[in-house]
Amino acid sequence: MSDADFEIPFDRLPGRFAETVSHPPEIPVTPRPAATVVLLRDAGDGMEVLLMRRNRSAGFVPGAYVFPGGRVDGTDATPDAVARLDGLTAESAADRLGLHDAVPPALAYYLAALREAFEETGIVVGTRHDGSAPPTATQDPAVDALRDALMQDEISFAEALAQMDCRIAGDAVEYIAHWITPTPEPRRYDTRFFAAKVPAETTPMVDPREMSAAMWLGPADALRRCDRGELPMVFPTIKTLERLAGYDSADAVLRGFGAAPVPTILPTLVVTPTGIGLRLDDA
Repeated sequence: MSDADFEIPFDRLPGRFAETVSHPPEIPVTPRPAATVVLLRDAGDGMEVLLMRRNRSAGFVPGAYVFPGGRVDGTDATPDAVARLDGLTAESAADRLGLHDAVPPALAYYLAALREAFEETGIVVGTRHDGSAPPTATQDPAVDALRDALMQDEISFAEALAQMDCRIAGDAVEYIAHWITPTPEPRRYDTRFFAAKVPAETTPMVDPREMSAAMWLGPADALRRCDRGELPMVFPTIKTLERLAGYDSADAVLRGFGAAPVPTILPTLVVTPTGIGLRLDDA
């Protein structure tokens, strides 16, 4: 292999990924703020993570299995949204992400990750006034209708939460990684990764506008299936799964990552004779 730290063979890469690396734009694109969340649940055979397959028509890593996530919007940290957040303050979020006096603010990344999770899976990481978890879109058609209204920009995330009598459990969400898309990519994101625990029986509802499939898998099983070429993934997903494979429960993940520093990773991509290589350089 080349001097890369890691390599994915061509046959295990998402569609068109190798082509974008081979033909980069002349001027690197400025990364857009983004947030991703690894939803965790404890199952009978151990901890599982939720992976979703992007539509093959998607502009970014089509066909890849990813965690829920997307761009951070300007409305993600509005006062009404922040008012629905418990266990996390603007100061503690800024300290954790190292984003003081930033635009968007640190809280926006947390809220964007959870908003995207709701939009893409119908799952809300939160609690109702009685301490119970809110129903998912799979369980309640009214929740699915709220999700659709949110995706159509007819209501805000805060309004959807209010109609579900739900508050966001900010202390149940942990910051775990920071990846910046390599410069050859035509679409680049400055992405903060989070992890959040959901109840054991939680079932997602895939929205076909963005995703084509969803599955709960143990991290080690997901990595084995990626190695066999069954689940195409990109580097940040694989590396995150490798780190999660060392934990046996969702609570252990939140404790373990909560005590660890989070470096910024800006990889360098290189085309090798057999695939795409990755050098993990701190930004």
